[in-house]
Amino acid sequence: MKRFFHHYKKRNHKGEAERHTKLEDVTPDLHTKEGGRFRLTTKEAVRRFRAHALVEEKSHRDVVRVGLKDSVWSDLYHHALTASWPAFAAIAVVSYVLINLVFALLYMLAPGQITGLSHGVLLSLFFFSVQTLSTVGYGTMSPIGAYANAVVSLEVFVGMMLTALATGVVFARFARPRARLMFSNIAVISNEGGIPALCIRIANLRMSVILSVDIEVALSRLVMSDNGHLVRKFDQLLLMQSHVPVLRFAFVMAHVITPDSPLHGKTVAELEGEEAEIIVTVTGTDEALGQTVFARTAYRFDRVQHNHRFVDIVLSRPDGRITVDYTRFHDVEAH
Repeated sequence: MKRFFHHYKKRNHKGEAERHTKLEDVTPDLHTKEGGRFRLTTKEAVRRFRAHALVEEKSHRDVVRVGLKDSVWSDLYHHALTASWPAFAAIAVVSYVLINLVFALLYMLAPGQITGLSHGVLLSLFFFSVQTLSTVGYGTMSPIGAYANAVVSLEVFVGMMLTALATGVVFARFARPRARLMFSNIAVISNEGGIPALCIRIANLRMSVILSVDIEVALSRLVMSDNGHLVRKFDQLLLMQSHVPVLRFAFVMAHVITPDSPLHGKTVAELEGEEAEIIVTVTGTDEALGQTVFARTAYRFDRVQHNHRFVDIVLSRPDGRITVDYTRFHDVEAH
């Protein structure tokens, strides 16, 4: 038990040492704490930093916008495309029922002008509205008066418009290009050969390849300006290879932490104090669809492991075929 406690204390001390050590100076044999610069902020600044965080887990619904009115009717198409499938289906069903109910009530204003009604006038008129809106018309119920025919004409016109709009929206939701790209759960800082590099792995989950892939990595930080205002600053992290002609399986993007790198001289503690994140955006062209696809993700520095590298997932089989083991995609190993 004493040995376990000593090991836990030693490991915890090592983690604190890494947080206050410059990223490019972290080595596998680090056991002592080296004093790094850590700029303390006020509690209010920390609170505001956290409020401005761009963590990937937060969605647009987690942000309260004051002074900005989001009108559904002025941007209906965008809301129809971005709504979840359960919400979209629920709204469609409710709207369909309400429209038919409204026309059923209009038919009730002229009793006797719809023939063939069975028991339950409102229910019969509701189903008559359903038949009219879809232009089915089984022939059992039919309008005989001027008023009823006028309402039927209006409903047929509304039905054709709604059918066209609904078909277009559903098709757009299915046809919207999406990249089936997978990002590694963590990022690693490899220090092989004494060269520190920030590495992130991506993988193409489709059988078709992605052409002309452009990758952009940026360091996002919240810094205090000279006039005391919080501003978000984006510094580009140059990659060894930011353009990939063909992405078939997996690719590891690497940013070498040189003296010119925005990460040079930084400690994890400093970056955490600035609510720093690594923002990754990927764009390319799906070969099968011929459309531009894109994906993005973000990493906080508590998801960055030092002195690790990604394990190999592409192996050659004896029969000459290639095996890609996606079950080990997120696995890393110390070096």
